[in-house]
Amino acid sequence: MQGYLLLWQIKFILNTDTPILFDQAINQCRDIFEKKTHDYGTAWRILRPISITDQIFIKAQRIRSIEEKQENKVGESIENEFIGIVNYCVIALIQMELDTSEDMEMNPDLVLKHYDTKAEMCKQLMVTKNHDYGEAWRDMRVSTYTDLILMKILRTKQIEDKGGKTLISEGIDANFSDMLNYAIFALIRINDFYKK
Repeated sequence: MQGYLLLWQIKFILNTDTPILFDQAINQCRDIFEKKTHDYGTAWRILRPISITDQIFIKAQRIRSIEEKQENKVGESIENEFIGIVNYCVIALIQMELDTSEDMEMNPDLVLKHYDTKAEMCKQLMVTKNHDYGEAWRDMRVSTYTDLILMKILRTKQIEDKGGKTLISEGIDANFSDMLNYAIFALIRINDFYKK
């Protein structure tokens, strides 16, 4: 049995469908983002980076609370919260690049172009890390992704509180990219994309 499991893992390492699964999950998130951009415009442009970090924290904390209590009274699914985390991470990465003195309202086509650029950047990071870690994400529990996101949020808050300066650690943008990828992995697992 262990030999079969090892062969299965080697098959995925050598011939992985993870980039395809990433695309399926990010497309789900992008669709929501596009619809919300239609409804709300780019009202999120008013958010300072620390506020975006707090929004991601709220979503991750709610997921953890539901995981621990095994009860969801509000009704919005864990899946929707992970989608929200992905989209707030994209927003954070966009905001870090844009000048805050620019117009708050942006052309929807330009916003989606920024979205696609940041999503592709995170995908390439995921492919690189996934190569080195050997598809380990497939054996992780969804609750572990929640904890990893919360840990990255706490790290991001520490860096923000220090004015964005680090001595040895990756910067704030790297943390947002990692959080996005963890949330994507959770969506893949929740939706069972790799069994479809």
